[in-house]
Amino acid sequence: MNRSTTAAGVAAAAQTGSAGAQSAADSALDSSLRAAVERKDVPGVVALVTDRERVLYRSAFGVADVATGRPLATDSMFRIASMTKPITSVALMQLVEQGRLGLDDAAEKYLPELVGLKVFESFDAKTGAYRLRPASRPATVRHFLTHTSGLAYPFTSPIWRDFKPGAGEKYPYGGPLLFDPGERWHYSTSTDVVGRLVEVISGQKLEDYFRQHIFAPLGMNDTSYNVPESKGSRLVAQQQRGGARMDGAVELQNPQPGLTIAAPIGGGGLASTAEDYGRFVRMLLNGGALDGARVLKAETVALMGQNHIGAVSVPALKSALPRSADFTFIADGRDKWGLGFLITADQVPGKRSPGSLSWGGINNTFFWIDPARGIAGVIMMQFLPFADAKALALHDVFERGAYQLVSAK
Repeated sequence: MNRSTTAAGVAAAAQTGSAGAQSAADSALDSSLRAAVERKDVPGVVALVTDRERVLYRSAFGVADVATGRPLATDSMFRIASMTKPITSVALMQLVEQGRLGLDDAAEKYLPELVGLKVFESFDAKTGAYRLRPASRPATVRHFLTHTSGLAYPFTSPIWRDFKPGAGEKYPYGGPLLFDPGERWHYSTSTDVVGRLVEVISGQKLEDYFRQHIFAPLGMNDTSYNVPESKGSRLVAQQQRGGARMDGAVELQNPQPGLTIAAPIGGGGLASTAEDYGRFVRMLLNGGALDGARVLKAETVALMGQNHIGAVSVPALKSALPRSADFTFIADGRDKWGLGFLITADQVPGKRSPGSLSWGGINNTFFWIDPARGIAGVIMMQFLPFADAKALALHDVFERGAYQLVSAK
């Protein structure tokens, strides 16, 4: 059914996957999402719940642009940032399936720029002085798929944030390693390396490879790095909380990014819809196939969902820049990492099962996949900082509402 709601000047549109009367659980979930918009916790939200067979719930509330009041719709396009990472990981695992590389191959075998990686031996935060040493081992393909390579991001590492390379030093993926490969987990540019592996081994640019081997087979017609002008009006504006610490009202970013990306990378950059990403997660729920199209073997999907970091744990990182809050959504020291996904360790009443897979994008887009219950959820907002407290609170409300909805059907 289709329905639209206008409340307190907030435009909203919602749609469920059921042809029958709207259930109490559907209504409750609608009310929760709408209320967050009306309280101005978030400017807008699109949410989708799917099981292995069909979409169970989809809705859109609020605005796509706080400056113009343009309403969100269920087919609005979001810049999904690091939700690109699981797609890049799937692409590389297709090549692993074909025997064109191995998980424990040294990545430098395919990417010469990785030869001779250096590790920080010391870094003086006051002066910026540093000493480097050679890495004790080469980083493997698995290390890059699991963020255990030693790389980082400026917003996840004060060292990377403050590091200024010396004359003649070049670091194609951002900087020297924080630690020897395999020793720790640290969220990083590792998936950019995964993307380069896809390009070098396949001989195709990421946009072309993704389109041919993932998007077209899955019917993800609204997912791309470069957004066609004909779809530009559907793209949600880039927004952020105001104030020096990004803790005020949400406002428009200035300038706005363009529709094209000169050099797509594996770690981010895609634009997509909740519907398209819902098809991607439904494929994974179905062991690599959707509507007759198979993009991965079932055993490969199962492998991607297993713990690949052993006794290493995933810490709830502290943010080093205002564009992100702390990673409070991680069960600090208990969660694990698979080949492209966070793996949930704990069972929280009313939420996803242990072993569920998830991640998000810096503009507060998130997903989870619960193989044990056979459902997945996608929730998309579009503002900084990442892991904003009100965005995470709405994610929590949505996830609980999704499980209530599934239980009621």
